[in-house]
Amino acid sequence: MPKMKSKSSAKKRFTLTGTGKIKRKKAFKSHLLTKKETKQKRNLRYATTVDKTNVKSVKTMLTI
Repeated sequence: MPKMKSKSSAKKRFTLTGTGKIKRKKAFKSHLLTKKETKQKRNLRYATTVDKTNVKSVKTMLTI
């Protein structure tokens, strides 16, 4: 049986932390930033972890 391939889009979007959690960037920070308030842009700045309801599907995309 051939090896399972991971989704290329998932490889670009998610990374694993040392403890095994999955890290992701926040949405709404790529364009149209002039109409967004500074507070909103500041809160979107840092990465966060994937919610526990989505962990299983992200792991299958990454074939972990």
